[in-house]
Amino acid sequence: MSVITVNSPKDCATKQGVLRIEKNKYKKLLFIISSCFSLILLLILLVWFILRPSKPQFSLKELDIYQLNLSGPYLNSTIQLTLLSKNPNQKVGVYYDEFQVYATYKSQQITMDSYIPPFYQSQQESNLLSASLVGNGLPVSPSLAYELARDRLDSRLLVVNVKVNGKLRWKVGTWVSGRSRFNVNCVSFVGFGPPSSGPLTSNQGAQCSTDV
Repeated sequence: MSVITVNSPKDCATKQGVLRIEKNKYKKLLFIISSCFSLILLLILLVWFILRPSKPQFSLKELDIYQLNLSGPYLNSTIQLTLLSKNPNQKVGVYYDEFQVYATYKSQQITMDSYIPPFYQSQQESNLLSASLVGNGLPVSPSLAYELARDRLDSRLLVVNVKVNGKLRWKVGTWVSGRSRFNVNCVSFVGFGPPSSGPLTSNQGAQCSTDV
């Protein structure tokens, strides 16, 4: 024989009341959590907009070309350069997570990518960064050989662009932002010297443009 249990209307009302109370508790808890999260996010945004970090500043201090020779459609190059990197911010530090350097001539890449190890730059700090750029057997267009021969024959200035691509993070107090890409372009003017007179050198320095 089975036993059938029938709940009274009073019991059902009691259970519904308990469920409503528990539901309201969850709503209040969710509201408190979302409010705290929104407040933290708002504080971060306020700090960000108040401080408003300025873009890093770069300048090319020196560039030496030891080799820039063509063998058919292939180019061999060796370039040594020194960059000055400055953080102009008074209250914001910069983490450089990726730092990739290469050189171009007539809009064509003439060296392989060179990577500078990650580093941190504190407020208003400056750092000298050295890089060796090498290109062995890089394929180039026939027009580059013509342009290089013409510039050398006419003793024109050799215009070399130093490019930097990378990723950085801003540091405000203990808070660190997500990664942002940055790009740097430096223009260097190098004069052709007499044969066997050593490397082609540009030590006049040049300001660089930076996009973040």
